[in-house]
Amino acid sequence: MAGPLAGVKIIDLSSVGMGPYATQILADMGADVIKVESEAGDVVRHGAPSLHPGMGAFYMQVNRNKRSIVLNLKAQDDLEVLRNLLRDADVLVSNIRVQSMHRLGLSYEALQAENPRLIYCGVYGFSEEGPYAGRPAFDDIVQAMSGVAGIQGHGEGREPAYVNTVMADKTTGLTAVYAISMALYEREKSGLGQAIEVPMFETMVSFTLLEHMAGATFAGQDMPMGYERVLSPFRRPYRTQDGYIGVLPYTTEQWRRFFELSGYPQYAQEERFMDPAQRGENIGELYEVLASIVATRSTAEWVELLQSADIPTAPVAALKDLLEDEHLKATGFFKVHEHPTEGPIRMPGVPTRFSRTPGSIRWAAPSLDQDAAAIRAEASTKRKK
Repeated sequence: MAGPLAGVKIIDLSSVGMGPYATQILADMGADVIKVESEAGDVVRHGAPSLHPGMGAFYMQVNRNKRSIVLNLKAQDDLEVLRNLLRDADVLVSNIRVQSMHRLGLSYEALQAENPRLIYCGVYGFSEEGPYAGRPAFDDIVQAMSGVAGIQGHGEGREPAYVNTVMADKTTGLTAVYAISMALYEREKSGLGQAIEVPMFETMVSFTLLEHMAGATFAGQDMPMGYERVLSPFRRPYRTQDGYIGVLPYTTEQWRRFFELSGYPQYAQEERFMDPAQRGENIGELYEVLASIVATRSTAEWVELLQSADIPTAPVAALKDLLEDEHLKATGFFKVHEHPTEGPIRMPGVPTRFSRTPGSIRWAAPSLDQDAAAIRAEASTKRKK
């Protein structure tokens, strides 16, 4: 099936999670993504679990729909293969340090001179315009620096903590996707490519402070930062008699229904909980009351009671529960593709839906250098005359 990016050619010089996640999404949408790797391969190829060396699970999940070629960019012949591929490419995605790209003759200026339509996307730890430029950056480091880890530990007696997913990598990868898509759209009008910088640190600070700027929004005032509803230590999955549940009465009417249905109507008469402004000021105490009430019944009882009353609620799912989720099964979310060396590979599907040009999973992640012959043949036809 041809997705909305069918015909777009992308050269992927990125590794680990951030860049490969971005190019995986673009590949799902129909782009021809050529993954360029060293002889050692992308480092995540070697992570556990795996069935065979070089085909780790994380690698398999973020490199589907791509073609692989090994190029030693310190060797002139291989560097020329890359340059030939770039002469008619639409997009280059790279997380190689800027200085190294310049030494290789792969700066934006050098490539733009040969291909004015090229969109050159650098995904880095930090903007090249600031004093942190060139520093190594990984998800944990950026979670620490951007405030993400700090707000997980907000409140007395709580320590900073990382979110248990590579959130900085994935959020920045998604940001790169929309930046590249916008640049492709703009090129349709101007006919010209451009350089894009997508730094992890700045992306995650922007992401984190969206709600947590709070009082600092008002620059002339001395008001605290942090969105109190989210930062409350009592905002968490609540323990029931036999498990945990997520529940979030949000509107005044939902809170009123919750208290009446749960057998605690007295709280529905309290202005500090029913008035929206006062509720925000007393949110920690309100969530503490919520936790104590939820503990009085089983998970199944709460789900039946609250869902029938249109109050947002759900049991807390373990990872393995997602594989059997009835909604995901009904939508055909998980896909299984047969890999020539790894056997059946299960992957989350494309979450977005297009009525005319849907994305799709055409094949599972490639083995190292799997497509070298075909890609080198394509490069040879692009030699500069």
